[in-house]
Amino acid sequence: MTTETATVQSIARERGEIGNFRFPEKHKYDAGFGLSERTIDYICDVKNDPDWVRAFRKKALGVFESKPMPTHWASDDLNTIDFDKIRYYLSSGDLPKRSWDDVPDEVKQTFERLGIPEQERKFLAGVEAQYDSEAAYSNVKEAVAEQGVLFVNSTEGLKEHADIFRPWFGKVIPTGDNKFSALNSAVFSGGSFIYVPPGVKVKHPLQAYFRINSEQFGQFERTLIIVDEGAELTYMEGCTAPKFETSTLHSAVVELVAMKGAKIQYITVQNWSANVFNLVTKRGLAHEDAEIRWIDCNIGSRLTMKYPGVIMKGRRARGEVISIALANTGQHQDTGAKMIHAADETTSNVVSKSISVGQGRSTYRGQVLIPKHLKGCKNNTECDALLINSNSKTDTYPAITVRGNQHSTQHEASVSQVSEEQIFYMQQRGLSEAAAMSLSVNGFINDLVREFPMEYSVELKRLIDLEMEGSVG
Repeated sequence: MTTETATVQSIARERGEIGNFRFPEKHKYDAGFGLSERTIDYICDVKNDPDWVRAFRKKALGVFESKPMPTHWASDDLNTIDFDKIRYYLSSGDLPKRSWDDVPDEVKQTFERLGIPEQERKFLAGVEAQYDSEAAYSNVKEAVAEQGVLFVNSTEGLKEHADIFRPWFGKVIPTGDNKFSALNSAVFSGGSFIYVPPGVKVKHPLQAYFRINSEQFGQFERTLIIVDEGAELTYMEGCTAPKFETSTLHSAVVELVAMKGAKIQYITVQNWSANVFNLVTKRGLAHEDAEIRWIDCNIGSRLTMKYPGVIMKGRRARGEVISIALANTGQHQDTGAKMIHAADETTSNVVSKSISVGQGRSTYRGQVLIPKHLKGCKNNTECDALLINSNSKTDTYPAITVRGNQHSTQHEASVSQVSEEQIFYMQQRGLSEAAAMSLSVNGFINDLVREFPMEYSVELKRLIDLEMEGSVG
């Protein structure tokens, strides 16, 4: 078994008893319930934030409080969030460990069960493992560090590398972009800061793993990745949490900057438990001849609202979003993409496939904008949905705005349902009903799964199989 396989197998285990585990809370610092200026001051004091960060946070808190809850979609689910019953900062007070042996036992056991150290030894160029609000372990291989690559948590980035960090922080995604980007800006903690120097091609992926262990908690990591001219990077993240009776909030902000000729590939495999509200803002800025590629797999959570985007600022820049979403009973996967063309000869590609199981609901929500003054832009948008049961739901909202007559765009959408005849045919050849359903679903996403790294494609199919168990009959 390769390490990439172990990566997603470990996530797959979250659907069973192996992954549904937690340890008793042992926090030295707890900001308590509710959000106020007192909460902000508490976080700033514990983290010893510079004055500009404290001011940034308090301004963001005002923006968050002034913005109403979004009402134009998913409003019924969002209105159940009680921000006064969330804890916004929990930490043991320990600095991130550079040696795996120094990681606290319970945290070490958590990530060992998820396969993190094995992945690092065999496959990854660096790992950051976040436990609740702070990174517990952060390490980059010496050969990569010698190339000038920085891979630290966001707190270290803003303090120790402010000359690189600060000019781009909050510039790709402004605080006021939406209510939840403002919330993150007020209480952010953890997340990755990566800088790749000009011309450096990082041969092996860097990975971050985000684990929620505590109940009634909000995780608000902030990631900033800057890849300089002609450099290349692949970054992977995994996300899990145990099952709680109460709601858990995850609201991250991810900013990517690809300078001239740079390439960034950002791979996410999330498998949150069904009590998590996953409300994430992700966007990249691609300069001339740069490429930003999001590869996204969304499984689990009560509600996911995530629309990775690319602003193609430089000529011949390219943006791409490839996504798979699966919504089971009690879940709503509201996912999509945003592609903003801001220079001539830019190209965007969006390919989305969603599966709705039981009484699950999936929604594709996309935005493509090509202004009139540009020339030679291209966009391809494909969004396909599969319904497994008669009670499952799917919606597609592709907003494609093209002005001018010197561009090329194409859009394709389809909705299909697994037929009883197809299932009956496979059952007659010895397959169980669940196995027949899994085969149908995997056939539906097969062409898209090829875009994932090979080992990921194998385990994504396994994730589908696990989701289909108990979904029929």
